[in-house]
Amino acid sequence: MEQPISVTRSNFNDWMVPVFAPANFIPVRGEGSRIWDQENKEYIDFAGGIAVNALGHAHPVAVNALIEQATKLWHVGNGYTNEPVLRLAKQLTEQTFADKVFFCNSGAEANEAALKLARKVGLDSGVAGKSGIVAFNNAFHGRTLFTVSAGGQPKYSQDFAPLPNGISHVAYNDLEAAKAVINEQTCAVIVEPIQGEGGVIPADIEFLKGLRALCDEFGALLIFDEVQTGVGRTGSLYAYMNYGVTPDVLTTAKALGGGFPVGAMLTTDKFAPHFSVGTHGTTYGGNPLASAVAGAVFEFINTPEVLEGVKHRHQYFLDALNTLNAEYQVFDEIRGQGLLIGCVLKAEYAGKAKDITTWAGEQGLLALIAGPNVVRFTPSLIIPEQDIDEGIARLKRALAKLAK
Repeated sequence: MEQPISVTRSNFNDWMVPVFAPANFIPVRGEGSRIWDQENKEYIDFAGGIAVNALGHAHPVAVNALIEQATKLWHVGNGYTNEPVLRLAKQLTEQTFADKVFFCNSGAEANEAALKLARKVGLDSGVAGKSGIVAFNNAFHGRTLFTVSAGGQPKYSQDFAPLPNGISHVAYNDLEAAKAVINEQTCAVIVEPIQGEGGVIPADIEFLKGLRALCDEFGALLIFDEVQTGVGRTGSLYAYMNYGVTPDVLTTAKALGGGFPVGAMLTTDKFAPHFSVGTHGTTYGGNPLASAVAGAVFEFINTPEVLEGVKHRHQYFLDALNTLNAEYQVFDEIRGQGLLIGCVLKAEYAGKAKDITTWAGEQGLLALIAGPNVVRFTPSLIIPEQDIDEGIARLKRALAKLAK
């Protein structure tokens, strides 16, 4: 067998379309909440593959499910169903408000399906022009043309005009602004219970309750984008459970596969039939390999031990970050739920979030940003306390550099 070709970080610039600017090291191996690069340097992982690696790296639950299914059946196409996908659908519908599930490969595809379903329900309603979608400033719903248009960040959409129309954006957490645009022509309101990319901003409970009431009043679908908040990230299975507000449609991805690409759109028997045979589809969605891994990961996370552990780790992180901040006075606010944590920089450090994560990388810590002024952490839901301690120690060295 030939040796694999040797590659370096500079090869990215040679061969890859330049839509990313990856770190200058290449991770090659991971175990738990630690990874190692080509030089065998060790890093603590507070990024979790952007809230994806819910069980860390190479967790036996995910690995064993993958290997077991890989020796049986990978893919059959949508002319057939399969056992793992049916089991996963049962898990999701039993544990949530939903009755029916559509499986796909990513969060963007799940949101695309949700928005298309809403437009179809609007069309079938018989109300003329019922196609309006209400979304929120700074929201992020994916990178397809439809989802990037629903997202409230023009920097991601403006270069691809003309965009799908009929989408209105108003301020997040501003119920009066939403009231001003939701009407009989609205087919859907799409909202993140916590804006992730937009800065780790939790919704006010009255805001979500108000949106639910407005959707009921005008016959619009309430869509919760739980791509980042779902599958235990906030300490509940899904964030809607923290608010006591039930959506009509929920999208989930990221942590669902623990690192294996999978997404899903959940809805009720009231709306699912509007997607009749042939109205929507996917080649890979719900394939046996993804479904088997997701089923194992979901079952492992959906236990009192893991979910309570997320809440405990939230407080542990908060205490450590507050202690650090007392010394360095860098963060104005630390917000979020569970293990979706955003550290908002003080005005004098505005725009420095990327610098902090770059310096953290040099110190052996993987971290994220959520806009130019927020450092974001989305580690494994089962990250050990000693790894949190070590990661915070490395963050401290990065902040010392900022303070200079």
